Amino acid sequence: MKRIIITILVIIVAGTAIAFVLNSNKKKNAAKTALVAQGGGAVSVRTATIKKAPIDLDFSVNGVFAPNQELNFLSENAGRVSKIFVDEGDRVSKGQVIARIDAEIINTDKETAEATLQNAIKDEARYASSFKTGGVTQQQLDQARLTVQNARLRLQSASRRVSDANIKSPINGIVNKRYIEVGAFVNTQGTQMFELVDVSKLKLKVSVNESQVANLKVGDVVQIKSNVFPADDYSGKITFIAAKADNSLNFPIEIEVANNGKHDIKAGMYGTAIFKFPAQAPALTIPRGSFVGSVSSNQVFVMENGKARVRKVISGRILGENVEIIDGLKEGETVITSGQINLVDGSAVVPVK
Repeated sequence: MKRIIITILVIIVAGTAIAFVLNSNKKKNAAKTALVAQGGGAVSVRTATIKKAPIDLDFSVNGVFAPNQELNFLSENAGRVSKIFVDEGDRVSKGQVIARIDAEIINTDKETAEATLQNAIKDEARYASSFKTGGVTQQQLDQARLTVQNARLRLQSASRRVSDANIKSPINGIVNKRYIEVGAFVNTQGTQMFELVDVSKLKLKVSVNESQVANLKVGDVVQIKSNVFPADDYSGKITFIAAKADNSLNFPIEIEVANNGKHDIKAGMYGTAIFKFPAQAPALTIPRGSFVGSVSSNQVFVMENGKARVRKVISGRILGENVEIIDGLKEGETVITSGQINLVDGSAVVPVK
């Protein structure tokens, strides 16, 4: 019991001490604020002279090269692999036979479908002849014709499966991985057979911020550098700009690059996209830190005759650590770049050199 009473007393004393310190700090801050508001003391601030400066929109970003096409090739027919004509690393052309499935069962299905079609055609001919003499009804003749149509469709399907027994590459590219061996059984549910990639063209995937993406459009030509082959120059073209920012508030961009340099770039290598723009006319800019709170506030302090004056401005492009000013400031004026937290309109200020 005694220990509990001591603990409670310690807590009460500590709480009283904390409350006293907080109240004392509050009074000191209020006194400082009142002094600044009354102009009773000059606040030290950093300043910058507003002037026109050349606008440089050029920038570069790093990204990763991805293949132009990448395909995990799956089986369409069930059967046992009888032959494989390519290995990992081989180049293949669109339509080239790269493997073969044992077509014995598939051929049997096709022969059955052909026989069924021939019988259906004969039945249709007999029904047509009998219809002329009144031996069958129109409904029976129509049913015989429908049977012929269905038999033709089954034969087409069986012929397609026979053709698909020769596995053909759907793209030009390189066999990156082979998942099957001769004798392996594949099924119609899609057994993975090959991974094919086309690296004759690559995509450099990068992300840019909102001020950078505003100056880009699909079709723009971009200079590309490979980190592995820095002496080689590559040229790319923007093929995709995301309409929505990602979770990091950046915009994904894809740049198509022809892989025809002195050295072949591999998918997965790092690259750099260099964006260059025509020379821009000089414009008024101020340091980004000049804004009260953030750039979106459009509010700054300017120094006039030793006093801080609030000024509303219209900001333009964000250019690295500087911000373009469209309206609200004039060349030659002095803007306060730090110390704004201690200022109110009319506060006396002294610049720190």
